[in-house]
Amino acid sequence: MATLYVSPHPEDFRSLLALIAAEHCQSAKPQIITEDPPATANVRSRPALALASGEGPTVLTGANAVAWYLSSQSKKVGGDGKQQSQVWQWLSFADNELTPVACAVVFPLLGVMGMDKKLQQSSRAELLRVLKMLNQALEPKTFLVGESVTLADMAVACAVLLPFKYVLEPRDRANLTNLTRWFTTCINQPQFMKVLGKVTLCEKMVPVTLKANTADNASAANASPAGDTAAATTNGPPKTEAQLKKEAKKLEKLQKFQQKKEMEAKKKTQPPSEKKAKPEKKEIGVIAYTVPTAPGEKKDVVTPLPDSYSPQYVEAAWYPWWEKQGFFKPEYGRKDISEPNPHGVFMMCIPPPNVTGSLHLGHALTNAIQDSLTRWHRMKGETTLWNPGCDHAGIATQVVVEKKLMRERGMSRHDLGRENFIQEVWKWKNEKGDRIYHQLKKLGSSLDWDRACFTMEPKLSYSVQEAFIRMHEEGVVYRSKRLVNWSCTLNSAISDIEVDKKELTGRTLLPVPGYKEKVEFGVLVSFAYKIDGSDEEVIVATTRIETMLGDTAVAVHPNDPRYQHLKGKVVLHPFCDRKMPVVFDDFVDMNFGTGAVKITPAHDHNDYDVGVRHNLAFINILDENGLLINVPPPFLGMKRFEARKTVLQALKDRGQFKEIKDNPMVVPVCSRSKDIVEPLLKPQWYVNCADMGKQAADAVREGRLKIIPDHHIKTWFNWMDNIRDWCISRQLWWGHRIPAYFVTVNDPSVKAGEDMDGHYWVSGRTEEEAREKAAKRFNVTTDKISLRQDEDVLDTWFSSGIFPFSIFGWPNETKDLSVFYPGTLLETGHDILFFWVARMVMMGLKLTGKLPFEEVYLHAVVRDAHGRKMSKSLGNVIDPLDVITGITLEGLHAQLTDSNLDPVEVEKAKQGQKSDYPSGIPECGTDALRFALCAYTSQGRDINLDVNRILGYRHFCNKLWNAVKFAMKTLGDNFVPSEKAQLCGKESVSDRWILSRLSAAVGLCDDGFKAYDFPAITTAIYNFWLYELCDVYLESVKPVISKAEEDGSSEQVLVCRQTLYTCLEVALRLLSPIMPFVTEELYQRLPRRQPQHDPPSICVTTYPSSQEFCWHSEQIDREMDFVMTVVKTIRSLRADYNLTKTRADCYLQCIDSATVSLVEKYSLQIQTLSYSQAVIPVTASEPVPGGCAVAIASDRCTVNLMLKGLIDVEKEVAKLMTKKGDLEKQMEKIKEKMAKGDYKDKVPAKVQEQDTEKLRQSQTELEKAKEAIDNFKKMM
Repeated sequence: MATLYVSPHPEDFRSLLALIAAEHCQSAKPQIITEDPPATANVRSRPALALASGEGPTVLTGANAVAWYLSSQSKKVGGDGKQQSQVWQWLSFADNELTPVACAVVFPLLGVMGMDKKLQQSSRAELLRVLKMLNQALEPKTFLVGESVTLADMAVACAVLLPFKYVLEPRDRANLTNLTRWFTTCINQPQFMKVLGKVTLCEKMVPVTLKANTADNASAANASPAGDTAAATTNGPPKTEAQLKKEAKKLEKLQKFQQKKEMEAKKKTQPPSEKKAKPEKKEIGVIAYTVPTAPGEKKDVVTPLPDSYSPQYVEAAWYPWWEKQGFFKPEYGRKDISEPNPHGVFMMCIPPPNVTGSLHLGHALTNAIQDSLTRWHRMKGETTLWNPGCDHAGIATQVVVEKKLMRERGMSRHDLGRENFIQEVWKWKNEKGDRIYHQLKKLGSSLDWDRACFTMEPKLSYSVQEAFIRMHEEGVVYRSKRLVNWSCTLNSAISDIEVDKKELTGRTLLPVPGYKEKVEFGVLVSFAYKIDGSDEEVIVATTRIETMLGDTAVAVHPNDPRYQHLKGKVVLHPFCDRKMPVVFDDFVDMNFGTGAVKITPAHDHNDYDVGVRHNLAFINILDENGLLINVPPPFLGMKRFEARKTVLQALKDRGQFKEIKDNPMVVPVCSRSKDIVEPLLKPQWYVNCADMGKQAADAVREGRLKIIPDHHIKTWFNWMDNIRDWCISRQLWWGHRIPAYFVTVNDPSVKAGEDMDGHYWVSGRTEEEAREKAAKRFNVTTDKISLRQDEDVLDTWFSSGIFPFSIFGWPNETKDLSVFYPGTLLETGHDILFFWVARMVMMGLKLTGKLPFEEVYLHAVVRDAHGRKMSKSLGNVIDPLDVITGITLEGLHAQLTDSNLDPVEVEKAKQGQKSDYPSGIPECGTDALRFALCAYTSQGRDINLDVNRILGYRHFCNKLWNAVKFAMKTLGDNFVPSEKAQLCGKESVSDRWILSRLSAAVGLCDDGFKAYDFPAITTAIYNFWLYELCDVYLESVKPVISKAEEDGSSEQVLVCRQTLYTCLEVALRLLSPIMPFVTEELYQRLPRRQPQHDPPSICVTTYPSSQEFCWHSEQIDREMDFVMTVVKTIRSLRADYNLTKTRADCYLQCIDSATVSLVEKYSLQIQTLSYSQAVIPVTASEPVPGGCAVAIASDRCTVNLMLKGLIDVEKEVAKLMTKKGDLEKQMEKIKEKMAKGDYKDKVPAKVQEQDTEKLRQSQTELEKAKEAIDNFKKMM
C-alpha cells in the first residue's frame, strides 16, 4: 500500500490537494500520515507519496506530482490527450498565477508573514483580477475540463480555498458568480467534503487566529499553510544556498509576471488615448423568417441562409410541418402499429402537467430529456410513441376558477351550485387550458397530439371509475375515520405533496388567511394539569396550546421513575369536568421536557396512535372552517388562533401557566392557500397499500423494474417498506366524483348505519347498479333502498396513478393498449418518486397485473446559478420562453409587479434580478436551451442553471451555422454525395483522422443515450463540431481546396468533399435529437445520398450507429494528438514574437527516425494549422540554423522557429533602447516627486496611489524592455 505524508496544518492547501486526490482513489487509497516521516522514508518535504516497490520511483514529492499520480489512478486527469493537456494547463495556472497572489493576500491575515497594508491592497487587487479571468473562463462551464470533476478542479479549488475563506467578501463573490457557483459545486462534492468539512465563506476580510489542528501536535503549530514554500524548516532540513537562489529567482519571475498583469489591467482602466477607437462589439442579431408559408407547409429552403444564426429565423415554420407530416405518430412509415417491428417499440407517457400550469424550467428540463430520448428511439427505427396529456389538477383549478368568479361576478361556488360551477370550470378549461400544449410545441416536443388526453375526459373518467369500483369490491379501497391534512381555507383534505414544511428557528409571526393580525408560532407553552384528589400536578408542554381543549390523557414512559406512583391516576381538565387518565406508553421521550406529554388524539398524528392503543376518547374541537366546537364557553365558536390567546390567558388566570419559550419547529403550510394545515378527524376513503407496496418493492429488488440513477433505490425501499394507507378523498367539486353510495334501508329489521361503517357503502358504475348491489347485500328489494352519493372527489394522484393505461382506453382491450402497454420508460423529477411513480407501479400491478414501464429515469431538480431553489419571492424563477425569445430587465421586473408578492418581497426580488440579469436575458433560442439542460443533467439531485451558459450554446449554434455555410460553399453547387458513406482508400491523413473522430463521436452518443448520460452526448457532439471539425479539419483542408481551384486537380479534392459531406450529414443527425430546429434547417440545405428514397426530414432519418461508422483508429488519434501538440507549440512561439501575419520556417528536431517520418507524413497539416512557411524535420544529431526561437513540444520533438530575417533586429533594439531611456526618465521624475518632504501630507491619497501605480507599471515595462533587448542581441 502507498503512504501519503501530509502536513497536519489545517490550511496547508497543498496537502489538502493531495488528500482530495486520494479520496477519489476508490480501490487503491493510500495510507494517510500527518506525523513527521521516518528518516528511512527519504521524504524531504510534504505532501509526499511513498510507493510500494515495483510501482515506479520510491517517493513522489510536491503537490502536483502526488496529485497527478493519485488522480491518474482514479482517471481524473482527463479522458484523452487533449483533456490531459488542459488539466496540466490549469495546474500551471493554479501554481503560477493563483497561488502567489493568494498567499500574498492571505498570509498576512493568518500571521504567517508581516502586514504591509499597501502591498496587501495591491496584491488583493491583483488577486481579484486573476479571479475575474477565472470567472470568465468558467462562464460556459460546470467544471474546468469536461463535464465532471478532474484534477484541474481539485488544484484550482485548493488554490482559491483560502481566499474564499478569508478574503472574498459577499460583494466580491457577487461579482464572481461563475467562480462562486463552481467553487460551491466543488466543495460540496463528497470527496472534498470529507477532507475540507463544511467550508465557511468569508463575511469580512480581517486578521484571524488559527487554532492548532491537535493540541498535542507541536508540528501543527509550527506548520505553515504554504506547505513547502513558506518555511523550509517545517517539513525537512534547511535548504541549500543553491536551492534558495533558485527559489528567489522563481519568485522574482513571478513578481515580474504579476507586475505585467497589473500593468495590463491598469491599461484597461485608463481613459482612451487619441488613437482611433475600436468598433463596439456587435450585438446578437435577430433575423426573422419572412417567406410566406401556410401553417403545415414545408419551409422555404431555397433562399440562401442568412449570414448568421438567428433562433427566430431557424425555429419558424418547422414544427407545424413536422406535425402535419405525421412524423411524431407511431404509425408513420408503417401499415399497422400492431405489426411486429424488429427494432422494437418505445412508449413513454408525459408526466401530465397541470391544466392551470404554465411552463417553468422543471417542465423545460423534463421535455428536453424526454424529447431527446423520443427522437433518438424514433431515429433508431422503433415504433415510437410519446403520449401527451394534461392533469385536471383538482385543487389548483378549483381555486383559479373560484377566484375568477369572485373577481368578475362577486360570487362563490356555493352561490352557483355544484353543476353550474363545474360547467364554469369546463368553460375555463376550454378557453385557457391548452396554453401549456402551445408552450410544449415551442420547446419542439415531438408528441403525438392526436393521442393527447385530459384526465377528466370521458375515456379517462371511465377508467378512474372502473379502478375505484374494482379496488373497492376487492376491499383494497375502504372507508375509515382518520386524521387527514385539512385546509380550513379550501375546506378539503390535501395530500402530503401539497403541504410545505416551513422551518422556524424560534418565535415567528406568520400571516394566516382569515386573520387580520399575524399569528405567533415557534414557541413552546408549558402548563400544569392537577392530579385528581391530590395537590400534585403534572407539567406538560405544547406548541399548539388551543388543542389542550381536546386533550383526553397525559402520557409518560413506562420506565420513568418520576411517574410510577401515578399508575391508575387521572388529571383534571381545568375548563370542563373531564377526567383524563395518565397512560404509560413507549413513544414518550423521557429526556424531553418533563417527560410528560399531553394527548390530543383527534388533532395530532402521534396522539392518534396513542389514543387507539389506549382506547382513549377522540374529541374533535375544530369544524371544517377552523372554528372551535365541542368545547365549553367562552371558547365555543372561536376561531382557532384567536382561541390560542384566550386559552393562554385563562391558564394564567387559573395559575396553571408555567412558562413560554422559543422552540425550533416545522409548521405545515398548505401550498395552495397558504393556510396552516390542521390534522382533522374525517371519514374518508383509503387505499390499503401494504400488499401493493410490497409488490412494488419486490419489482425493484428482483430487477424487473430498474430505477436510474440507482441512489434513489434506497428511498424507494424506505417508502415502499414503510408505506401507509393512502387517503383518496378530497372535499372538492372539480374532479372525479367518488362512485360510492351510502345506503339507507327503509326496513325496520335493518338498523341504520353510520357514515364511517364501510358495510353501508356500495360502489357502482350507475346508481341502478349500486342499488342492486345494496339490495343484494341487505337482502331486501330495490324499492327499499335509498342512496346518497359521496359528495367528495378522488385525489388527483388517483387518476394520475392509472395514467399509463387509462390513456389507452383500459379496461377495454384496445389496439393501443395491446401495443403500447406496458410502456418502456418513465422519465420524471426525483421529487415525485413516491407521489406519482410509486402509485403508478402499485396501481399498474394491481389492476393490470403488469408493471406500467420497465425503467424509471429520474432527473435532477433545477436551481438557479447560485444553487438556490427557484422561488418567486427570490425573483429567480425563469420562464423558459423568456430564455428562448429573450426579455429585458424591465420585462422581468414587470412580471414581479404582476405577481401576488407583497411590496417588500417584490423589491428584494428585483434586486436579485438586477444582480443576475443586469441587461435582461438575451434571446438564446430553443435549441440552445435544450442543449444546455441536457449538458447540465448529470445524474445528481440538483442542477444550478446559469443563463450565461445557455447563451454560450447559442454561440455554438452560430459556429455550427458558419461551418455548414463554409462547407456548402466548399462542396459546390454540383456536388453529388456517394450513395453510401464508406472509405474509398484514397483518403488523406486528415480525412482518415476526422472520420476516426466522427466514428468515436457516434459511439459516445449511442452509449450515452443507452445509459441516460446526457452530458457525455453533448460533450461528444460539442467537441467534434468545435474542436475537431471546425478548428482542425476545415482549416487543414483549405490548401487542398485552394490547390484544386488553382490547378484543376480533382481526385484528392473529390475525396475531401465526400469526407466533409459525411461529417456534416452524420454530425447533424447525431445532434438532431437534442437540437431539432437548427439541425433540420441545415440538413434540408444538404444534398441527399439517395434523393428518391431518403426520408423527408432529419427527425425520421436513421440515427448513426457504430456498426456503420466503424472507422475509429486509436493509432491515427495518437498521431494527430502529437501533431496538435506541435502545432500549439509553434502557435505559442509565434504569439510570443508577435508574428501575426508573417510566416516563418519551422525546424522540428525529432528524437528518432520514426518521429521524423511522422512529421513528414503530417507536414502539410502542421504547416497549415501553424501558419508556417515550411516545416523541416531534422534528427537530433542534425544542426539547426542559428536565429531560431526554441520551445519543447514533447519528449519526442523540439520546435525551432526561424526569426532571423523576418524582423529587423537592429531596428527593434533601437526602438527598445529609446523606450528604455524614456521609461528611466519618467521613473526618475516620479521618484523625485515622491521623495519631497511634504509629499505625503499635501498630495491627495488618490494621487499618491496613482503615482505608486505609475512607478510600478513603468518598472514592469522597463524590465520587459531589458529582457527583449537581451533576446534580440543574441540574434545580432
